[in-house]
Amino acid sequence: MASEVGVGAARVARRGGTGTGRTRRTRRSRSTAFSWAMAGPNTAVVALFLLLPLGWAVWLSFRDAGTFGPTRFTGLENYRRMFSDEVFWQAVVNTAVFTLATVPTSILLGLGLAVLLDSALPAQRVWRTVIYLPIVLSGLATALIGSLLFEQSIGIVNKLLAAVGVTGPDWQTDGAWAMASLVLVTVWVRVGFSMVIYLAGLQDVPRDLYEAARLDGAGAWQQFRQVTVPLVRPTTFFLVVLNVIYSFQVFDLVYAMTNGGPGFATTTLPFFAYQYGFEQRQQGYGSAIGLVLFLVVLAFTALQWRGQRGAVQGGA
Repeated sequence: MASEVGVGAARVARRGGTGTGRTRRTRRSRSTAFSWAMAGPNTAVVALFLLLPLGWAVWLSFRDAGTFGPTRFTGLENYRRMFSDEVFWQAVVNTAVFTLATVPTSILLGLGLAVLLDSALPAQRVWRTVIYLPIVLSGLATALIGSLLFEQSIGIVNKLLAAVGVTGPDWQTDGAWAMASLVLVTVWVRVGFSMVIYLAGLQDVPRDLYEAARLDGAGAWQQFRQVTVPLVRPTTFFLVVLNVIYSFQVFDLVYAMTNGGPGFATTTLPFFAYQYGFEQRQQGYGSAIGLVLFLVVLAFTALQWRGQRGAVQGGA
């Protein structure tokens, strides 16, 4: 009798255990299905608009491909041609100069304006709106404004300089001044974005640190250098990465303001890839240029990320 009771209890426990296992598997399956349902649309968008074009560009970069007609596999010919092309290296130098001129300037100005607007400055909202306004305009609109400002013959800047007896620079026919006009317009556009991001970062800086610094006799510059700059370092890292990526993607300003000229003085890598991929219909060569640009940006971002992680771990 006791053995029959024991066997029955074991069967009930086994049924119960099996039922619990089924319930857990069902819940896990439902959870997995729900997760895929939520992530599915975003995954499809990334695959359709990012991974598929990237894979297509890689495939084209190894082929002699035009807009129409069949393509022909050429191996590394597009890359050999690119690295022996003097205009490509001119575009690399121009992109590097543009990046070095715009990224530090826009970040430093944004930090200065953020500190200024974070203090007791009157009409802060008005100033924030005015400074941030260029970033909400389209790239083509800002480029047209830049053209009106820096046009060599009838531009506003040269008109104002002429009014005070100064001859304006040759913004369109001199390569250095043409690059300078692109840098000035880019800084004007980006400084508002840097300012807003820094304003958000400054809200996380404890105010008692400034009070302690003042009690120790620190002046405004020392508070800025010893308290503000170290504590907004993650924000600075974020802005450096974003601005460098933006600099390697600049196209609309170059297209509308200088068209890459005079000569190739303002031809950047994205504009160089556009010229071959769409104007000259050499999509294989243009894809190779675009792929190199992608790898450069990816490598820079990885190095910056590794450096920032090392700094955080070192600080911890």
